[in-house]
Amino acid sequence: MKDYSNQQIDFMPMDSWRVMRIMSEFVESFETMRNKPRMLVSVFGSARTAPDDPVYTSARELGNRLAEAGYGVITGGGPGVMEAAARGAYEKGGVSIGLNIELPFEQTPNPYQTTSISFNYFFVRKVSFLKYSTAVIVYPGGFGTLDELSEVLTMVQTGKINLIPIIFVNRKFWGGLIRWFKNTMLADGMISAEDMELIEVVDSAEEAVEYLKECHRYGKRSSVINNHQE
Repeated sequence: MKDYSNQQIDFMPMDSWRVMRIMSEFVESFETMRNKPRMLVSVFGSARTAPDDPVYTSARELGNRLAEAGYGVITGGGPGVMEAAARGAYEKGGVSIGLNIELPFEQTPNPYQTTSISFNYFFVRKVSFLKYSTAVIVYPGGFGTLDELSEVLTMVQTGKINLIPIIFVNRKFWGGLIRWFKNTMLADGMISAEDMELIEVVDSAEEAVEYLKECHRYGKRSSVINNHQE
């Protein structure tokens, strides 16, 4: 069992310095990101995906295709899916921005970043992802990926950021979650039918990029209810 014993910590002496560090992370990221190409796409996915995994191969192809289509790629800067997408963009001479987070494990910056920014605070990093993204593409992942995914869905649903394409890659992986969205959350009135239309589910990097270009060309909204596998 985990040790949940409370530790008495006096936060007051450190709070002022924490605010200053938060401000410095916002300033550094804003100053760096605002000079990048406007068509940036955030790619989320597991840090644990191995290079011989088909998911890695797909994310690398995605980076290739995004760069060829004139998009820059934003990832979390680490290994796995993040490395694959960054690598794909890097190989094609594209923009590959890594928003690296300082963690006690897992997060080792990958070498395929044309721009690297380091964060201590997750919420500052999330702001940088969403503030500069014209789309979000999500590959299979764990708690961190679900956290990022929930954040972007909430921000779009509530109108706190502009409507952007949100694309899930890999129907087999995401199918159970999509069915739960529809059969439980939607059925119980926790979300609306319009919320389901925020998501598009595809099976390949090619499909993801083609749908993305169609959205930006025509302003088309997705219709996941008709596209996901039951």
